[in-house]
Amino acid sequence: MHRRAITYSRNAFLPLTTVCANHCGYCCFRTPVAEGCIMPPDEVLRTLKVSADLGCTEALFTFGERPGVVPGFTPMLERIGYSDILDYLYDLSLDVIRLGLLPHTNAGILSYQELDRFREVNASMGLMLETTADVAAHRLSPGKDPAVRIDMIENAGKLSIPFTTGILVGIGETMDDREESLGVIRDLHERYGHIQEVIVQNFRPKPGTSMERMPTPGTDELCATITLARDILPPDVSVQIPPNLADASHMIGCGVDDLGGISPLTIDYVNPERPWPQLEELKRVVGDAELRERLCIHPQYIEKGWYSPLLEPLIRDLSERIDNYHHRSRSTSTRRFDHETG
Repeated sequence: MHRRAITYSRNAFLPLTTVCANHCGYCCFRTPVAEGCIMPPDEVLRTLKVSADLGCTEALFTFGERPGVVPGFTPMLERIGYSDILDYLYDLSLDVIRLGLLPHTNAGILSYQELDRFREVNASMGLMLETTADVAAHRLSPGKDPAVRIDMIENAGKLSIPFTTGILVGIGETMDDREESLGVIRDLHERYGHIQEVIVQNFRPKPGTSMERMPTPGTDELCATITLARDILPPDVSVQIPPNLADASHMIGCGVDDLGGISPLTIDYVNPERPWPQLEELKRVVGDAELRERLCIHPQYIEKGWYSPLLEPLIRDLSERIDNYHHRSRSTSTRRFDHETG
């Protein structure tokens, strides 16, 4: 009988800019235009090189949505030789591939044409749906309009991009709203087959935000939401929880089968007060299950060939590396078991 597998990815978290056109009520990531609001190329490359040496396979690019519309941002970007943050991202994605990692981009709302451009240099992409509800936390955030986000997720499906999305729990939505949001994600996946994982992320209050006094969802509420997600979503869609934001060891039993990207080097810049658990802690979290590393593009999409020719050699090499590592790990575990029980 095979043990249940809980997957994770080893990544580098790269926040290219903290400038954002949205003003969400719970966010401490967003900052005004100022010195240091853009991650310079030398810092990106240094982070990537060290991360590659540490065995990372994924470069996660996250940044504020449409920073170019914020006054003063473009002149700041022009100092490093770019007039558009997406051109900077594209060139960095090529650097990522050259250094032996796979790019995964979560840059907020992108058009169909922009998604099509970046599928050539990204193994996967993502956008949190967050909620289909009209919540006060999003009143100053045009990019959080559910219809706009659903449209982008659908466009990613039309382009056959392996995609990550999710819901944010505790920002003013109800359990019925969560059920509706998960149903929308399910329907999109049934139409296009591109949703590889759905994150169930719990809100955590941040000092200095308008929601700093709001309570974080309790363990039982979060567990019920994860169970709901597992019931609604098709079996080939992973249910993920960020293990630095909740009691992941408890959530495993509620239906979680993925722990997302974990970095041995970079912090969670969106939740800087919550450090990542490292590998030995993850092994404790999953208990009797098998902790299994994966790439940012899940195996079923590798088998389908949902990647550009540019990425094929690297995807094949990294897949073989991970498979060999797990084969050795299983052999070691079997020998240890035989010795202990013999």
